[in-house]
Amino acid sequence: MIKGIFETHLNVTDLERSQHFYEQIMGLEHAYGQPERGNSFYWVGGRGNAMLGIWQKEPDKVQRQHFAFHVSLEDMKQAVPYLEAKGIAARNFLDDDIGELYVFGWMPAVSVYFTDPDGHSLEFISMLPDEAKSELGMVPWSTWERMHGRM
Repeated sequence: MIKGIFETHLNVTDLERSQHFYEQIMGLEHAYGQPERGNSFYWVGGRGNAMLGIWQKEPDKVQRQHFAFHVSLEDMKQAVPYLEAKGIAARNFLDDDIGELYVFGWMPAVSVYFTDPDGHSLEFISMLPDEAKSELGMVPWSTWERMHGRM
């Protein structure tokens, strides 16, 4: 029955600031909003594919959450410069500041993390075309690529 996750919601402290972030910085298409109710909705991956809703709440009602945006493998290669050009600090899963993205061997997928204006943990993630290797745990993307003869 379940084919995917269609919709997720975040509580935010400043609706206008978050609207700017998700529309102007992240480039999501605005779908609908009710400013009088403190909400705004965005299409993710194009109209009708998935939706993100943001709801303005008092700061004590905003708890840090996490979700990931699926991006193409080609786009992942430019994810860090893309984020940095928009003034967004990128980091890897280990937050070790080595400047390299990691692969989750059990998936396998490569990802990069960043935050929105309320500190929600966001991620760009891309599945890799390889067999999973859970025994590797997490490895730098360059190591994974060398192991698969792509570097």
